[in-house]
Amino acid sequence: MLKILVVDDHAVVRSGLMSLLNGKHSMEVIGEAADGKEGIQAAQLLKPDVVLMDLNMPHGMDGLTATTELKRLMPDLAVLVLTMHDDDEYLFRAIHAGASGYILKSAPHEELLTAIRSVASGNAYLYPTATKRLMSEYIERLKHGENIGPYESLSEREKEVLSLIAKGFSNKEIAEQLIISVKTVESHKSNVMEKLGLKTRPELVKFAVKKGLLNFE
Repeated sequence: MLKILVVDDHAVVRSGLMSLLNGKHSMEVIGEAADGKEGIQAAQLLKPDVVLMDLNMPHGMDGLTATTELKRLMPDLAVLVLTMHDDDEYLFRAIHAGASGYILKSAPHEELLTAIRSVASGNAYLYPTATKRLMSEYIERLKHGENIGPYESLSEREKEVLSLIAKGFSNKEIAEQLIISVKTVESHKSNVMEKLGLKTRPELVKFAVKKGLLNFE
């Protein structure tokens, strides 16, 4: 019987996963948590085989931070990211954080069961289209890795966000212009700062000026 811990800030999602998994398919949900901090505490106490980890939990520790900390504390624990985000940046950051797998909440139930069994067995699992994108990215980085600088390592979306930040737009205005959520803007901004080694908005603006990104046409 595989022991599962569900970490998600939505009670309805936790309830649905418990109904799907509990006592079925040789799986048992032994605990639930509403944010990353609670998830870490529960994992240390309950010793699950697999943690199903949401990414965006705005009222507590997010899933990426929790995954990084869990892998530091419990290196052999399998963390399967279960998220609504079909986004390369989230995918790459989750893998970098130590997640064993990444699957979308829209996936069929059978695919979720397969993913759980896979990571519990010590294997990795990515939903099919993510695998293709990840391999393409890996191949491109192998080809061009020697010539990639910090700015070139940014995704196209991250470059757009950087340019708009430098032009003085707020996170809300950027979200409206790019038709994405404010939370996603904040995530891209965090990624940009990490990749560029910057800590403040003025530093981002200064970097953008040096790169000639302030074209207002």
